[in-house]
Amino acid sequence: MSVEEAVKTAPAPVRATPEPARPDKRNRAWDEAPRWQIYLPLGIYLLFTLIPFYWILLFSLRPAGSTSLVPWPVTFDHFEKVWTDRSFGTYFANSVLVGVATLLMTTLVALAGGYALARFDFRIKRGFMLALLCSQFVPGALLLVPLFEIFAELRMINSLGSVILAETVFQLPLSMILISNFIKNVPYSLEEAAWVDGCNRMTAFRIVVLPLLRPGLIAVGSFAFVHSWNHFLFALMFLNNQDKQTIPVGLNSLMSADSVDLGALAAGGIIAAVPVVIVFAFIQKWLITGFSAGAVKG
Repeated sequence: MSVEEAVKTAPAPVRATPEPARPDKRNRAWDEAPRWQIYLPLGIYLLFTLIPFYWILLFSLRPAGSTSLVPWPVTFDHFEKVWTDRSFGTYFANSVLVGVATLLMTTLVALAGGYALARFDFRIKRGFMLALLCSQFVPGALLLVPLFEIFAELRMINSLGSVILAETVFQLPLSMILISNFIKNVPYSLEEAAWVDGCNRMTAFRIVVLPLLRPGLIAVGSFAFVHSWNHFLFALMFLNNQDKQTIPVGLNSLMSADSVDLGALAAGGIIAAVPVVIVFAFIQKWLITGFSAGAVKG
């Protein structure tokens, strides 16, 4: 047998498999941190967050003049006082009307404008987007006097419509930008496929795009509702009659220059906070999905 034939028929050498790289002890120490290093800072943060809420709940449930750190005996006199004597029932109804109307108007207009920004190209598109972003740097207090003059000319002073319109205008820029980003994540080919099947643009948008925008619409609508619910300046400036005021203005009326009724103020704060907490408790799933919608591959 020749040397060449022997080389061809010889078995291939067995290569030694490299040992897997051992993880660095320093990196493993960071990855496997003790649980107390995670829970201790979170517990301290939770403690500082819950103490003010407990303090408000304590003042609202304990009798007037009591100094106990436990609300016992429990009394609801403060809630009854602010709801009936201080007209918080009227304030609550007005705030609900303003919040829901602002939510609907902001969502509808932002949906139409966001679709135009996401699907159409026009000359002033970049300038319009820049104007929307720059409008977020203008504080609402700076425009109170011009808005008051405009609403006075339109005879909308002392009307909830003025507050609703002002809240909607100030919520639209950011809402429109967010909705346009959500629509960009929806593949344009889905709409084209609907057009091929015989749908017009409006029908394709309603059937194909709109169901996919539910998390984004809930996120935008929730922010519009909460902002209008908590906003103080517009209601204070544009509304004069007590029966037209909202909850933030009603809370301010509980504080006078001479004294502050802490029990009534705490009860009013609980009444103002409960609807917002309930709303976020029900929509937190959709809200988190809306926040992470920008990371979905479109």
